[in-house]
Amino acid sequence: MENYKQILLAADFTDHGNVVAQRAADLANRYQAELSALHVVDSIPIAESIYGPIIPYDGDLSSELVKVAEKRLAEIGEQFAIPVGRQWVELGSPKLEIIRIAGEKDIDLIVVGSHGRHGLSLLLGSTANGVLHHAECDVMAVRLSDKGD
Repeated sequence: MENYKQILLAADFTDHGNVVAQRAADLANRYQAELSALHVVDSIPIAESIYGPIIPYDGDLSSELVKVAEKRLAEIGEQFAIPVGRQWVELGSPKLEIIRIAGEKDIDLIVVGSHGRHGLSLLLGSTANGVLHHAECDVMAVRLSDKGD
């Protein structure tokens, strides 16, 4: 097996995000790989329904979310020595964008957090599950606890 050279941290800014980032940084250090970080601002479906508008539409909402995400990702980049040129914020479906960026950037390992959900949550699909089943590279799902640890 060849060592990993390009590791992608799929950052989600949750309370457990630091655990996932630390694991990705440890792996990058162990394999002397280049570490990158990606956060995907989930597309928010804003549409008219038969009941009226779901939420008020603000055309700048997406751009504001992207700006906030860029700032938070820069903080992670500073903490884990990820160069600015290897920090990406995308807008869209997290599953699809993580897979797309991994392919475009020749990533050979994606590190993502997973809550190990079952039942309805699993049927609805998690980002980690989608990435795991569709990425063309290795995926490490860092098991996270929903308990207050």
